[in-house]
Amino acid sequence: MHLLNHVWPNIFETSPHVINAVMEAIEGMRVSLGPGNILLYALQGLYHPARRVRLIYWRIYNMIYVGSSDACVAFYPTFPNDQYNSYEKYELNLTL
Repeated sequence: MHLLNHVWPNIFETSPHVINAVMEAIEGMRVSLGPGNILLYALQGLYHPARRVRLIYWRIYNMIYVGSSDACVAFYPTFPNDQYNSYEKYELNLTL
Protein backbone atom coordinates (compact mmCIF):
# COMPACT_ATOMS: atom_id res chain seq x y z
CA MET A 1 0.00 0.00 0.00
CA HIS A 2 2.87 2.36 0.75
CA LEU A 3 4.33 1.69 -2.69
CA LEU A 4 0.98 2.62 -4.23
CA ASN A 5 1.11 5.96 -2.40
CA HIS A 6 4.47 6.63 -4.05
CA VAL A 7 3.36 5.51 -7.52
CA TRP A 8 -0.07 7.17 -7.64
CA PRO A 9 1.07 10.84 -7.99
CA ASN A 10 2.93 9.87 -11.17
CA ILE A 11 -0.28 9.13 -13.10
CA PHE A 12 -0.18 12.71 -14.38
CA GLU A 13 3.25 12.39 -16.03
CA THR A 14 3.43 13.23 -19.72
CA SER A 15 6.30 11.09 -21.00
CA PRO A 16 5.10 7.81 -22.56
CA HIS A 17 7.63 5.52 -20.88
CA VAL A 18 6.70 6.82 -17.41
CA ILE A 19 2.98 6.50 -18.19
CA ASN A 20 3.46 2.87 -19.24
CA ALA A 21 5.55 2.11 -16.16
CA VAL A 22 2.97 3.67 -13.83
CA MET A 23 0.07 1.82 -15.47
CA GLU A 24 1.97 -1.47 -15.24
CA ALA A 25 2.73 -0.78 -11.58
CA ILE A 26 -0.93 -0.03 -10.86
CA GLU A 27 -1.93 -3.20 -12.71
CA GLY A 28 0.51 -5.23 -10.63
CA MET A 29 -0.81 -3.68 -7.44
CA ARG A 30 -4.35 -4.49 -8.53
CA VAL A 31 -3.34 -8.14 -8.66
CA SER A 32 -1.43 -8.10 -5.37
CA LEU A 33 -3.54 -5.73 -3.22
CA GLY A 34 -6.88 -6.54 -4.79
CA PRO A 35 -9.04 -4.43 -7.07
CA GLY A 36 -10.98 -2.84 -4.21
CA ASN A 37 -8.08 -0.79 -2.93
CA ILE A 38 -7.20 0.51 -6.39
CA LEU A 39 -10.88 1.16 -7.13
CA LEU A 40 -11.22 3.34 -4.04
CA TYR A 41 -8.30 5.44 -5.29
CA ALA A 42 -9.76 5.65 -8.81
CA LEU A 43 -13.31 6.59 -7.79
CA GLN A 44 -12.08 9.90 -6.40
CA GLY A 45 -11.18 11.33 -9.79
CA LEU A 46 -13.79 9.90 -12.15
CA TYR A 47 -15.90 13.07 -12.13
CA HIS A 48 -13.16 15.65 -11.63
CA PRO A 49 -13.84 19.03 -13.32
CA ALA A 50 -10.60 18.91 -15.33
CA ARG A 51 -10.88 16.81 -18.47
CA ARG A 52 -7.25 15.64 -18.38
CA VAL A 53 -7.67 14.31 -14.85
CA ARG A 54 -10.92 12.54 -15.78
CA LEU A 55 -9.33 10.82 -18.77
CA ILE A 56 -6.52 9.37 -16.68
CA TYR A 57 -8.84 8.18 -13.92
CA TRP A 58 -11.28 6.64 -16.41
CA ARG A 59 -8.37 4.84 -18.05
CA ILE A 60 -7.40 3.37 -14.67
CA TYR A 61 -11.04 2.48 -13.91
CA ASN A 62 -11.41 0.70 -17.26
CA MET A 63 -8.20 -1.21 -16.58
CA ILE A 64 -9.62 -2.34 -13.22
CA TYR A 65 -13.00 -3.19 -14.75
CA VAL A 66 -11.53 -5.30 -17.54
CA GLY A 67 -9.13 -7.08 -15.19
CA SER A 68 -11.49 -7.93 -12.35
CA SER A 69 -15.02 -6.63 -12.76
CA ASP A 70 -16.57 -9.37 -10.63
CA ALA A 71 -14.43 -8.55 -7.59
CA CYS A 72 -15.25 -4.83 -7.75
CA VAL A 73 -18.96 -5.23 -6.99
CA ALA A 74 -18.40 -5.37 -3.24
CA PHE A 75 -16.47 -2.08 -3.30
CA TYR A 76 -18.92 0.07 -5.24
CA PRO A 77 -20.53 2.86 -3.19
CA THR A 78 -23.87 2.04 -1.62
CA PHE A 79 -26.99 4.08 -2.18
CA PRO A 80 -30.17 4.00 -0.11
CA ASN A 81 -33.25 2.50 -1.72
CA ASP A 82 -35.91 4.89 -2.93
CA GLN A 83 -39.56 4.23 -3.68
CA TYR A 84 -38.88 3.29 -7.32
CA ASN A 85 -35.51 1.51 -7.29
CA SER A 86 -33.74 -0.98 -5.08
CA TYR A 87 -30.00 -0.30 -4.93
CA GLU A 88 -29.25 -2.58 -1.99
CA LYS A 89 -26.99 -5.59 -2.67
CA TYR A 90 -28.50 -8.06 -0.24
CA GLU A 91 -26.32 -10.97 -1.37
CA LEU A 92 -23.21 -9.17 -0.12
CA ASN A 93 -24.66 -8.87 3.39
CA LEU A 94 -25.02 -12.63 3.83
CA THR A 95 -22.58 -14.32 6.17
CA LEU A 96 -22.22 -17.93 7.17
